[in-house]
Amino acid sequence: MKKSKFVSFLLLIATLFFVNNAGAQEYKYEVGGALGTSFYLGDANKTKFYLHPGISGGALYRYNINFHWATKASLLAGTISGNTADAQNVFPLGQQASFKRMFIDLGGQIEFNFLPFSDKFSYRNTKPYTPYIFTGVGATFATGNKLFFNANIPIGVGFKYKIRERLNIGFEFSMRKLFGDDFDVTEKNADWSLNAPYGIKSSFLKNQDWYSLTMISLTWDFGLRNDPCCD
Repeated sequence: MKKSKFVSFLLLIATLFFVNNAGAQEYKYEVGGALGTSFYLGDANKTKFYLHPGISGGALYRYNINFHWATKASLLAGTISGNTADAQNVFPLGQQASFKRMFIDLGGQIEFNFLPFSDKFSYRNTKPYTPYIFTGVGATFATGNKLFFNANIPIGVGFKYKIRERLNIGFEFSMRKLFGDDFDVTEKNADWSLNAPYGIKSSFLKNQDWYSLTMISLTWDFGLRNDPCCD
């Protein structure tokens, strides 16, 4: 995404926040768990979604600001792997590499619900379901002989539905952009690796690794508001 488009996206989100910052849900908080799958995009896999999928899961906590806005904290863990034999790239001297590692993702996001989300207050045109988008900031730690620790930016979409009062189910797809190019490097002091495999160092926005999470979550509402219609 070009810088100008990214700035425009942030401005749109900010505008929507001020326009819709009215009307609160009955409960302020949600807590629950999530389970799903993960995959990697980088030098060993440029374009193929769900290639060598791993398992992911964890816990999440959400604060419902109002019908349209929420903030969320999450602690997730999963496995990720890749193999250059599956890539269409031709590497110097025919070099090949594969990797597998476990990662931990700690982050915070802000969510925008496209529909006013609640199973009550029908006079406000609320709905017990809504698609949503989110972004935020996080940190990723990954195991291996060469440890990995870096910041990430999550960008994603989801859908949430109130199964019954206080119980929610959600589906979420996200991409995590990393600001390092060695997420796929697990060994120290290798003569050749997927960190700059062509000998060209990556920049802030170029040749960085990504990973993706596809999760199903269950959350429980708590923290009753004193005056949910007018907060």
